[in-house]
Amino acid sequence: EAVSGAQLIAEALKAQNIEYMFGIVGIPVTEIAIAAQAVGIKYVGMRNEQAACYAASAVGYLTGRPGVCLVVSGPGFLHTLGGMANATINCWPLIVIGGSSDRNQETMGAFQEFPQVEAGRLYNKLSVRPSSLEVIPAVIEKAVRTSIYGRPGSCYIDIPGDFVNLQVNKSSVKYVECCLPPPVSTAECSAVSEAVSIIAHSKQPLLIIGKGAAYSRAENSIRKLVDLCGLPFLPTPMAKGVVPDNHPNCVAAARSMALQHADVIILLGARLNWILHFGLPPRFGQGVKVIQIDICAEELGNNVRPAAILLGDINTVTKQLLEEFSKRPWKYPSNSQWWKRLREKITDNEERSKALALQKSLPMNYYTVFHHIRELIPKDCILVSEGANTMDIGRTMLPNYHPRQRLDAGTFGTMGVGLGFAIAAAMVAKDQTPEKRVICIEGDSAFGFSGMEVETICRYNLPILIIIVNNNGIYTGLDADAWKEVLKFGDPATCVPPVSLLPNSHYEKIMAAFGGKGYFVKTPEELQNALKASLADKQTPCLINVMIDPQSERKKQEFPWLTRSNL
Repeated sequence: EAVSGAQLIAEALKAQNIEYMFGIVGIPVTEIAIAAQAVGIKYVGMRNEQAACYAASAVGYLTGRPGVCLVVSGPGFLHTLGGMANATINCWPLIVIGGSSDRNQETMGAFQEFPQVEAGRLYNKLSVRPSSLEVIPAVIEKAVRTSIYGRPGSCYIDIPGDFVNLQVNKSSVKYVECCLPPPVSTAECSAVSEAVSIIAHSKQPLLIIGKGAAYSRAENSIRKLVDLCGLPFLPTPMAKGVVPDNHPNCVAAARSMALQHADVIILLGARLNWILHFGLPPRFGQGVKVIQIDICAEELGNNVRPAAILLGDINTVTKQLLEEFSKRPWKYPSNSQWWKRLREKITDNEERSKALALQKSLPMNYYTVFHHIRELIPKDCILVSEGANTMDIGRTMLPNYHPRQRLDAGTFGTMGVGLGFAIAAAMVAKDQTPEKRVICIEGDSAFGFSGMEVETICRYNLPILIIIVNNNGIYTGLDADAWKEVLKFGDPATCVPPVSLLPNSHYEKIMAAFGGKGYFVKTPEELQNALKASLADKQTPCLINVMIDPQSERKKQEFPWLTRSNL
């Protein structure tokens, strides 16, 4: 019995428990998408390969099983580079399948010919082309396994156009079973007891929870550790919710102070990169002792020489720490001077935010908008956030109570991820937790990168709520009057500030154009009404375009980890 290349690819993906495929079809991959649907894989046709690749990568983070991004050759493949890089840098599993030109036309200037396998190596853990139809299942198994074993990342599979409809006898195909779940490794016992001893002697300890902890599903163990040892903790942005943000030990509102004065820092699946100021002074104390827990050996010792290194799975190593603490119980005193200083700083910062949130002036500022969003959105919603100020202030103002329910620009600081991430989250939620809403909060500039995915959202009837916090620009913008004044000086290309976008753009009409509901709001009352109406309608995609003061910015240097210079 004969089987085609397209069928082999679809069956092999299904055998590896792949559930979701995102992409844009065309020559030569259309048949692959059809075959994937035939075996029960869900296919979501996107409007740009970049957004498709972001969506597939988010599935990998949310489920622990890679999503697949399917694209055509040449330009189609090249548009996925952003998504592959973003996945690999965030350590999320992803499979990209790219069509390429027919083998017999190589070097002849074939349609969309490009050295795709070679180009893919920079962005992926594995970049391969099966040598024949017979080995497709084995190559796909290796790609899926590579994407999830060790530190997760992206893998690329190149499929020559002539493979897709070529047929081969089933008896000659090398079929393989589903790869085993990723092996779970533990840290050395001596390193665990050394870490516990350092923690027990600390005066000003701090636990930093990274998205590696969220990915490894370590929430129950980490919550136990925080409660058992009474440790102050700080989540990195996407680790919010591993321990709920409203936990009394969360010191996110005193972030700068906690980092600067901690004498012992426990890194749980977080890296000392730009997000954590590299672990270096002046943002960290000079002689800080770092206990580093990571799945990747090469990460250990980056930027700061650690006092203890625990190589292994975050969940498993946390359990080892719990076991060691049960043998020699220790709890950090909640009446310590350190806790007193942290609590004072938290109260002070929260009051400053509250004062800004309660300002009555119009147009609204960021804090007022986020205050009303926080009051009305469900506690268990999945938050997708991107933008400059929108993402920064949203991170501090909008709490997360559950793990893996905040998706943002991540380690790579990628703009354009929002709608792809929201589509992925909505697809996964539909299957696993249909009661959970996906709320996508975008800056107006960030929305522009993949705004046409609103059509995809409406086509697949995904009840996503998009909120655009619109300040007419990137960082800051001009109001309509200032805009008119600027245009008097001549050609917009020479006069308009590079950060400006068109004032009062009606983005909500894009949603209405495809059958969703759009709201244009300027006041807190309008915002509350639009939020209530959108949240009550659990079937329809909605977009709320919130006009704010074009000059509104975050309060000075309180959350300075994303300053202008590094965005």
